[in-house]
Amino acid sequence: MTVQINYKSSGSKKNSNNLVLFADEKFNINPLKKDLSNSEFSYINDLLKNSDLNKNLFVFELSSKKKIVLVSIKKNIKNFDIENLGAELYGRVNYGKNSEYYLRSNDLISKDKNFIGHFLHGFKLKSYEFNKYKTKKDTRFITINVFGNKPSSNNLLKFKALEEGTFYTRDLVSEPGNVLHPDEYAKRLGSLKKYGLKVNIYDNKKLKKMGMNALLGVGQGSIRGSYLVTVEWNGAKNNSKPLAFVGKGVCFDTGGYSLKPAKFMEDMTYDMAGSAVVVGLMKNLALRKSKINAVGVVGLVENMVSGNAQRPGDIVKSYSGKTIEILNTDAEGRLVLADALTFTEKKFKPKFMVDLATLTGAIIVSLGSEYAGLFSNNDKLSKQLLEAGEKVEEKLWRMPLHKNYDKLINSKNADMQNINYVGGAGSTTAAQFLQRFILNKTPWAHLDIAGMAFSKYGGALNSGGATGYGVRLLNQLIEDHYE
Repeated sequence: MTVQINYKSSGSKKNSNNLVLFADEKFNINPLKKDLSNSEFSYINDLLKNSDLNKNLFVFELSSKKKIVLVSIKKNIKNFDIENLGAELYGRVNYGKNSEYYLRSNDLISKDKNFIGHFLHGFKLKSYEFNKYKTKKDTRFITINVFGNKPSSNNLLKFKALEEGTFYTRDLVSEPGNVLHPDEYAKRLGSLKKYGLKVNIYDNKKLKKMGMNALLGVGQGSIRGSYLVTVEWNGAKNNSKPLAFVGKGVCFDTGGYSLKPAKFMEDMTYDMAGSAVVVGLMKNLALRKSKINAVGVVGLVENMVSGNAQRPGDIVKSYSGKTIEILNTDAEGRLVLADALTFTEKKFKPKFMVDLATLTGAIIVSLGSEYAGLFSNNDKLSKQLLEAGEKVEEKLWRMPLHKNYDKLINSKNADMQNINYVGGAGSTTAAQFLQRFILNKTPWAHLDIAGMAFSKYGGALNSGGATGYGVRLLNQLIEDHYE
């Protein structure tokens, strides 16, 4: 389904085929008489008298050619509720042949100048589908004609950039592992230069010379290369320290010699979702010309089984100089992030670092698909992230870090081991592992998004599949505190 939005300065909706009208929370339609014929008004008013008015919207099919959608605007409605309304509208009109709808923005009872922007933002986010590999594609389209006041050019740009960044993330996560392997992924990231982003690609040879053995160890069983890619946006006029975002990019995860059962392997094309969020965010910042400096760093590998693959019991020396005993080759994402975090801190000296990863199944046991896990060494950064998540309904729940958890990853044979030796607290000990690679006390947060990156059944703003969770969250963080 293709969605087209047209903004028009004037025009009449009366007698148009399909109307989208806005009412108060009690569905009082008296102010809408000008948009309806007398018979339409009486018909709808009579139906409403015997209807459950707790709903968000009604669809009245007046004929085979005309529908009227009545949307309720609650008092003190929040932006994410407005976006959810737009998404719900899409769910109700996404059927049949091509369709065209009309709405008048200056009829709104809401005083929110960005109401229409948020409403249509939700509509478009919900409309996303990944049909690249289907032989029979949905060629239908929906056109929304908006009459009256439209969002400012700046706000339109922000919504468009955020949609494109989110869709870019969803596209990457949705690609199968035979297509988006590390070689192809690195190549695609190189094409982001056209948006004004600075991209540097470090391949196997460079990484070996740099001593990134934790990252390289994960990918050594694959016929594909391993990469570290940096994506920089320099939108500030000064040389201020950048905001840093680091992502796990395991393009496919078999578990290595700690082999996953088949049931748990089929979704492992999504194990690079953290990296996809990072690059989707960077694309968004570039498209909207954000006035900040930011860097995205992603480690791209493939965790495969071969005669050259990493073994349980191997010991590697990380980029930081610290040694790691590999007890479980399926605890690989933290190895990729370990080198990436140390590199980011050392090279860019950022204001803060936020890493994202589909890191542990344990976080799904703890939080399901309602919250991502937040681990941090900094209360201020944590508070900012929690607040941003609430605003865009990409929620976070702060989880503990403590020295008593940290000692569980001590190793007799190396500086540390990549899993804890007593079991339990899997998400926390993984975060404790990552924290050991923050060498200069840089404010840092780890987001475990294993339960949020993909939805089998769809959510408020997605129709199932890759969600793009994290792009809107981090964009809100930047807008609220760093621009």
